Amino acid sequence: MSLDAHLIVERSARDGRAGFRLDLELAAAPGEVVALLGPNGAGKSTALRALAGLLPLTGGHLALDGSRLEAPAEGLHTPAEARPVGVVFQDYLLFPHLSALDNVAFGLRCRGMNRRASREAALPWLERMGLAEHAQARPGGLSGGQAQRVALARALAVHPRLLLLDEPLAALDARTRLDVRAQLRRHLAEFEAVAVLVTHDPLDAMVLADRLVVVEEGREVQSGPPAEIARRPRTDYIARLVGLNLYQGEAAGHTVTLPDGGPALTTSEELTGPAFVAFPPSAVELHRSQPDSSARNVWQLEVTGLDLHGDQVRVDLTGPLDLAADLTPAAAADLDLAPGTAVWATVKAAQTHAYPA
Repeated sequence: MSLDAHLIVERSARDGRAGFRLDLELAAAPGEVVALLGPNGAGKSTALRALAGLLPLTGGHLALDGSRLEAPAEGLHTPAEARPVGVVFQDYLLFPHLSALDNVAFGLRCRGMNRRASREAALPWLERMGLAEHAQARPGGLSGGQAQRVALARALAVHPRLLLLDEPLAALDARTRLDVRAQLRRHLAEFEAVAVLVTHDPLDAMVLADRLVVVEEGREVQSGPPAEIARRPRTDYIARLVGLNLYQGEAAGHTVTLPDGGPALTTSEELTGPAFVAFPPSAVELHRSQPDSSARNVWQLEVTGLDLHGDQVRVDLTGPLDLAADLTPAAAADLDLAPGTAVWATVKAAQTHAYPA
């Protein structure tokens, strides 16, 4: 493994802030892109800063390419500037008084190259990013997408063994984000060392990463290939990200009974023991009166909210269980839905997906 890390960072409660503990194990092979995904305050940025050497570990260890960079129990801490690590920050942090070329050359100069040699080495990186004609432009004259590529070139120019990307697309508008995401995916595919991406955007994570590590409250709650995470979420946070209704209960055959007196869900899979059941909001059909339906899952619920979700209307419902349904605007209008409206919801067993908890 190129990256072998057990990141333990403890922060005591003070100045009205609650204490926090990050306890996260990370391992990755050369060429692998790992995305840390999680809600605000989960510990993603803390993990990134610890990997970069900007935040010392209070426990655990960090090794890269077999070289130990940090081991608090032994008093070992390699400072950030001495680590073979490149970082692309959320706001890029380009030097406004330097040209794009000199921004890329900056890291090389910090590592001992003279001005001429560093600029000669930096120019091919701008060419790879399609920015050779902007070499003399300052950051203020670049678009958001161009600035992001300059920051990536600066990070890659020093040939890091670990590339860290902190919300690299967050500062871009929606249209630019699509183009830059595709370009970034190509550059990461060519990167031979380990890349760790921090994001709260599931699409960025799904498109850019080979493996997702979902972090909540400082700990890993699920990890695996993006397709597996999307198909089998294990927490409400992940289910919301990938757009699924998720429930956990006890399975017996084709029935999963929810806890605390909740209803039973009929599924197409046959299981025994603790299980999850997931289905998309598009699988939910709504009716104003009790339907004569072949669906095995039928509940009487109440509308709690409506919101435009892409080209669909997302309907939030509560009752024996809480769920979300997606309808076309025309269907929502025909049902005359509003908060407080009583409806019947149906989901066919064939549209559910059950798997062991």
